Amino acid sequence: MNDHPSSGPVTPDSRALGGVIPPLCTPLTEDRELDVGSLERLCGFLLDAGVDGLFVNGSTGELAYHTDALRLAALRVVRRVAGGSVPVLAGAVDMTTNRVIAQARAARDAGADAVVATVPFYSPTHPGEMADHFRAVRDAVELPLWAYDIPGNVQRKLPAQVAAGLAGDGVLAGLKDSSGDLDELRTLLELTEANGARAAGFAVLTGSETMADTGLALGADGIVPGLGNVDPHGYVALHWAARRGDVKEAVAEQARLRRLFALTRVGDPARIGTYSAAIGAFKEALCRRGVIATATTPLPMRPLSDQERTEVGRHLTEAGLGPV
Repeated sequence: MNDHPSSGPVTPDSRALGGVIPPLCTPLTEDRELDVGSLERLCGFLLDAGVDGLFVNGSTGELAYHTDALRLAALRVVRRVAGGSVPVLAGAVDMTTNRVIAQARAARDAGADAVVATVPFYSPTHPGEMADHFRAVRDAVELPLWAYDIPGNVQRKLPAQVAAGLAGDGVLAGLKDSSGDLDELRTLLELTEANGARAAGFAVLTGSETMADTGLALGADGIVPGLGNVDPHGYVALHWAARRGDVKEAVAEQARLRRLFALTRVGDPARIGTYSAAIGAFKEALCRRGVIATATTPLPMRPLSDQERTEVGRHLTEAGLGPV
C-alpha cells in the first residue's frame, strides 16, 4: 500500500511513529449503526494514499457519541483491513483513570497497537494527578501510550513539562498536540530533546490541519489531520515535502489544504454547532468522493442542509477533488 520508505516492521512494541496518521471518521448507516462496508472503503482509500498509521476513535471519529460496543466494532474493522501494514492507534478517552484503563484494555484485546488517552476531565485535575493518570494507564495496559492534548474538549491543558517528564521516564511513546499552542509545542520538543526522550523514540504529532507545515518545521514528526480523511494524498504530499526540506512546496500544499478546510465552516452557526458542521462536512465530502455511503452523524448532531451540502461540493471542486 505505502509506496514511500518504511520505518521498519510494525509490532505492538513499536515506539517511534510519524508521518500522516488520519483520525478516521466513523461511517454510520441511516439507522446510526456502524457502516462496516463504508469503513472498509475508507481504510482502503487512506492506505492506498500512503498514510503511515490509522487513528480510530478520536474526535473526528465522534468518540464521545458512540457506545463502547460501536467503538470496539470500528476498531476491529480497521485492524482487520490494516492487516499489520501500518500501526492502528485507538482512543481511550473518559472522565477518570479507571474508566480509561477499562477502555484501553478493551482496545488492546481488540488489536490496537497503541492507545491514545487524554487527561481526565469533568473533575478538576492537578498536573501531578495528570502524571499519575498516565502512569497508571501505561502500567495497566502495557501498550505504547500516547497523550492526546486537546484542551478545547477536555478543559485541561497537559503542561509541556509534565508530558516531557513522562516521556523521559518512558511512560509516553508520543503525544498528539491538538492544543493550537505553538509555543507549548516548541517547548515540548525542546524539553524532550534535552532529556533524551526524542532520541529514545518519543514522537510528537500535530493535530492541526491548517498549521501542519509550521508544526513540522518546528520539529514535529507527523500530522493527525481530520481533513486527511477527505484528502489524504494532500497531507502525504505535504509531509514528504517538509521531510525533504522543500519548504516552498510544503507551504504551497498547506495553502491549498487551508482553502479546502473552509468546507468545515459551511454550517450556519445560528442552527448547528461548529463540531457538528465539521464532522458533517467531512462525511458529506467522503460521500461525494464515493468513499462512504451516507453522511449520517450521531445524535444530537444536526445534519447539514441541502445548501450547505452543495457548498461542500463546491469546495471539493475548487480543490480538484472528485470521485475516487
